[in-house]
Amino acid sequence: MNYIIGAFKPSCNISITFSDAKTRKQVPLKKEGGQAVSVPLFQSQENISGKISIEPIQGKKVEHNGVKVELLGQIEMYFDRGNFYDFTSLVRELDVPGEIYERKTYPFEFSTVEMPYETYNGVNVRLRYVLKVTVSRGYGGSIVEYQDFVVRNYTPTPSINNSIKMEVGIEDCLHIEFEYNKSKYHLKDVIIGKIYFLLVRIKIKNMDLEIRRRESTGSGPNTHVETETLAKFELMDGAPVRGESIPIRLFLSPYELTPTHRNINNKFSVKYYLNLVLVDEEDRRYFKQQEITIYRLQETS
Repeated sequence: MNYIIGAFKPSCNISITFSDAKTRKQVPLKKEGGQAVSVPLFQSQENISGKISIEPIQGKKVEHNGVKVELLGQIEMYFDRGNFYDFTSLVRELDVPGEIYERKTYPFEFSTVEMPYETYNGVNVRLRYVLKVTVSRGYGGSIVEYQDFVVRNYTPTPSINNSIKMEVGIEDCLHIEFEYNKSKYHLKDVIIGKIYFLLVRIKIKNMDLEIRRRESTGSGPNTHVETETLAKFELMDGAPVRGESIPIRLFLSPYELTPTHRNINNKFSVKYYLNLVLVDEEDRRYFKQQEITIYRLQETS
């Protein structure tokens, strides 16, 4: 019985090491099942290089039809789990068909790799980058090893960043004007603004500002939209009076935000909204939503 179990164990161990593993920044990546692992962080146009070691299990040789490493950028929709759409696919052949008797190490390099999209783990979709090593074998199945890494891309500070000014109201009952200092914010930014009450004829109980993330996947009639409220910030408790002005100061850094993603490979989008919610004494809700753009600013070390 032991012999049968042993027959299905892989006949070698594969390890993948990045050439700058000791100095490169590591970031957490959530795997399926929820646990987080530390993986290297890259950005577009960087070189990705390292070594791949294949070590046969003691006393065994590995017959193979070739060894290759692939660098893959993939999108997976959760309703189609297991089916990956490759938007980046690069391959390096490492060895011709033959036999491996002892530990063998292959260097590899992918130069100035175009990685236009950021790693993203959403409600219904994920975008991942992975190195995939394949020891091809006809019988017994190929041996495959994966190594994840994360990609983040940085945006310069926008040259034009207009403030947002809007009026909202219910005729003869309520008229408010709100203003946010910018329309584009980086991930560690602060939203600063003001709300003016020009006319108040209904009894307002409280007012909140929410940050909402809207993830849409698919296209056309098959579009699926998932909205999450990531933050809720109480601006006011109690009834305002005409002429009153309420300041807004909302720090973004405590929240798990990502940059805005617009139409990534025609597969998904991620947008952010500021949602102003007023509740009156009869628990009626009035709200006004405004899209903002979130971007990743290069962190200074």
